[in-house]
Amino acid sequence: MTRHRSLPETTAYVRITHQSWQHSRLEGEVRASNYEWQFQWQFPKGQLKIEPSLGRALIREPLGRFLERFDYQLEPGGDYSFTIRAKL
Repeated sequence: MTRHRSLPETTAYVRITHQSWQHSRLEGEVRASNYEWQFQWQFPKGQLKIEPSLGRALIREPLGRFLERFDYQLEPGGDYSFTIRAKL
């Protein structure tokens, strides 16, 4: 019998701080493990800005997928989370 190793996982926590339908933009913060970032998401264009640059490459793709999937359901003041298939 072969044992399957479970993939490493990290939970990322997202808080939406600002939403502008007029400018098609969401702003917020995301934290995972010991990292914390601020982001701006221009949803019709799919443009994602993340600051600071430290660890940005680790969160860009999973955060982008999360925002693409749920952008119209996210509200300012809301707390959300998603799982990253990696150990940060």
